[in-house]
Amino acid sequence: MKFLYRLVLLLLLTAPAAYAQKGGYNTGIGLRAGGYSSGLTVKHFLSGKNNVAFEGLLTREYAARGGRLTLLLEKHLPVSDIKGLQFYYGAGGHVGSYNGRYYFSDRRYYGRKGKDYYYVYYAEDRNYIAFGADLILGLEYKLPDLPFVVGVDYKPFFEVFDGATGLYSDAAFSLRFVF
Repeated sequence: MKFLYRLVLLLLLTAPAAYAQKGGYNTGIGLRAGGYSSGLTVKHFLSGKNNVAFEGLLTREYAARGGRLTLLLEKHLPVSDIKGLQFYYGAGGHVGSYNGRYYFSDRRYYGRKGKDYYYVYYAEDRNYIAFGADLILGLEYKLPDLPFVVGVDYKPFFEVFDGATGLYSDAAFSLRFVF
């Protein structure tokens, strides 16, 4: 709860400086809603004119019943025809924890010539630690005269967990309050 109070205080103290800026934004905090994962997104631009930003995602996984922390480094390029629209690409990594279920049934035979059988069922619930690499491509639009940015992105990622690997695709919509 203290973290939430500190975050709100930080937003209130830095909000006046946000309106003094000519255009763009320095930091944005908001929500990311995706097909595979959804959660909190924080993006902060590094100082300078290079249009490089760090983005952190704290997401909840629906299918795998777990969560993930993702850190990305992104390069933003303005789209010249539309003011406030930017294309971005980047890469990063993630670490997560999932509660996986595993069910197995085994058909066992007894009797003569294997004509009689019965089933044995196994069930296992356990936590898996996963880590991997992420790529990201996206578009975001800074709303004029409002402190909000809307964006869409495509984020494929490679993951290693419990000795297995997987390649997944995630697309999402995000809305951030900027200051």
